Order: sequence, then C-alpha cells, then structure tokens
Amino acid sequence: MDEETKKEKVNEITDALEAVIDPELGIDIVNLGLIYGIDIEGTKCTVTMTLTTMGCPLSDMINNDIHQAVESVDGIESCDINLVWYPIWDMNKMSRFAKIALGIHG
Repeated sequence: MDEETKKEKVNEITDALEAVIDPELGIDIVNLGLIYGIDIEGTKCTVTMTLTTMGCPLSDMINNDIHQAVESVDGIESCDINLVWYPIWDMNKMSRFAKIALGIHG
C-alpha cells in the first residue's frame, strides 16, 4: 500500500471510529481525543488510544465497538488496540465540537 492510499485508509478508519460513542459522555472517541494513532500493515490496523479514566468499566464495550468499526472498512480484516496511558488524556485533547456538546468553555 503506497503512502497516499494508506493516508486515505487512515481517514476512512478515523471516520468509522467517529461512530464509536463513549457511553458515559455520549461523544465519539475521535472528538474526545482518545485516538492517538492509526497504523496499517497490509490488512491489519493497530489503533493506539487511551481512555478518559484508568479502569473504565465500559472499556470492553468500547473495544468491541472499535473492532466492529475498523473491520467494517474495506481492506481491513483485523484490528489490534494498543491501550496507552501516556500522554495522559485531559479535556484539552477534545475537539471544539466535543467541548461545546459537553458545555465546556475555553
């Protein structure tokens, strides 16, 4: 896969991940700033991400939704999730849309 095709595929995966909603906040994981990276090797995608809190009780549900979203993209057959805790997530990582939706100013 050439770099241009890979970039387009990453954009498709990002769009698909916008359908994955954090059930506690009601905002998608992309706009919350939880996605730190998307890497593609062949038909395998690795999503590097964090959660808003360590020990999130809904992480299994979110992981299942991520697998479904990523694997729905043409040409992607499997997805690994690389869960990281650094850099630490904070509200500054959220998009303007997420901040407005949650009533956060600034």
